[in-house]
Amino acid sequence: MTSSASAAAKMRAVGLRPVQFWVPDTRLESFASDVRAQCLALKDDDAEAEVLRFAEEAAAQTQAWT
Repeated sequence: MTSSASAAAKMRAVGLRPVQFWVPDTRLESFASDVRAQCLALKDDDAEAEVLRFAEEAAAQTQAWT
């Protein structure tokens, strides 16, 4: 058994499982301009403002976790 297989087996033994997810490729030339365009599209969006308020309130509550 390889060391990575052994590590995976240990993680599974404690109830964890591997997952894979895709994220934007920040190395693309278009990345910064795409993000800027998306941010500008959300600039005055009421639903986006509510999501940001919610996220900020949730983040503020994590300070007690340490």
